[in-house]
Amino acid sequence: MSRILLVGVVLLLGACSKSGNEAVAIDYQKQLSRQLIMAQPGDLIEIPAGTHSISRSLSLKVDGVTLRGAGMDQSILSFKNQTQGAEGFIITGDDVLLEGFAVEDTKGDGIKINECRNLIIRQVRVEWTNGPDEANGAYGLYPVQCKNVLIDGSVAIGASDAGIYVGQSDHVVVKNSRAEFNVAGIEIENTTNADVFNNVATNNTGGILVFNMPNLPQPGAKTRVFNNRVFNNNTGNFAPEGTAVSSVPAGSGIVINSNDEVEVFANVIKDNATANIIISSFYASGYSDRASTDTFDPYPEAIFIYDNEFVGGGESPDGVDLQALRIATYGLAGTLPDILWDGYVNADLLIDGQLPPEKQICVQNGDAKVLNVDMANDYANVTDESSQFDCELPKLAAVTIPLQ
Repeated sequence: MSRILLVGVVLLLGACSKSGNEAVAIDYQKQLSRQLIMAQPGDLIEIPAGTHSISRSLSLKVDGVTLRGAGMDQSILSFKNQTQGAEGFIITGDDVLLEGFAVEDTKGDGIKINECRNLIIRQVRVEWTNGPDEANGAYGLYPVQCKNVLIDGSVAIGASDAGIYVGQSDHVVVKNSRAEFNVAGIEIENTTNADVFNNVATNNTGGILVFNMPNLPQPGAKTRVFNNRVFNNNTGNFAPEGTAVSSVPAGSGIVINSNDEVEVFANVIKDNATANIIISSFYASGYSDRASTDTFDPYPEAIFIYDNEFVGGGESPDGVDLQALRIATYGLAGTLPDILWDGYVNADLLIDGQLPPEKQICVQNGDAKVLNVDMANDYANVTDESSQFDCELPKLAAVTIPLQ
């Protein structure tokens, strides 16, 4: 039978020499830190309702622990006065469940989970309460190098990189969650077998990103993005200069960069001022001079877009080049099409000028157009002739993990 570690018990040691509120806050932090350090597999750590001030990073290294609060708007760990540590939480255990609490205003990342197996994050909120700011932490919910990850019903607000980020992982489900006022709302990076569905991504710089980056232990592929609402992602990019997402244009709905075998379907994607969907290579990232492509595939291939609802978007693209392209191609009052493609293609794979069928970008989405901006040739041969994208790809299998 699991031990229950009731974090709500306030230690009285040292309280006599401090004011009541200060003593409670300090003693609560000590209690929580002690319980995390002393936790054993099977333990339940309960965070009571209230706002609890935390001044240093918290760490959990034990397998099989549940950390549960009274609700993401009830049990709040506030790091506003954090003086030590680079994250709010750093978690390295397997079989961990995080549920029903919030982490606010961390100095760095909100909750980082590293090299885990079997992780559930359910109804957890990470937020920087001052709104979009370059000084905010980079990542909100941040599993990396994990296997079997479920993020369900959670919220991320204000991250200067990605609100909900899963990187270098395998078998991932992100569902029923909300990402708002981040640079990247939800980002799947160098991850295989990921399903992202029933989420809301709004007021970010870019709503949902599916990226591959070089110099990481594994490439990503096989991501399905479906049944999401991705709208009004027009917040100016506030990422620190030089980061991978600092080149994401404000007004980006869904961005696929250098990733393969990606399906985007049955989403409502609307009013993203640059484009509702962007398909790009690593060469368009502004980051490509930092890595050799000898061992990294920079091209997006096997992309299948179908049955989405597009509304608005493309009326005010971010950046001088895209604005000039909009006006030159569609006039002062015109808008860019729903799908932008940078036009980079792996010439070594071409057969009679075409990619092999299994590598193509395919669009089956009514009258939605694809604009090839021909970035490789400085926009010399811009075209929205979309017949070349009239193809289909085999549909990916649903992601199943043992946590749902």
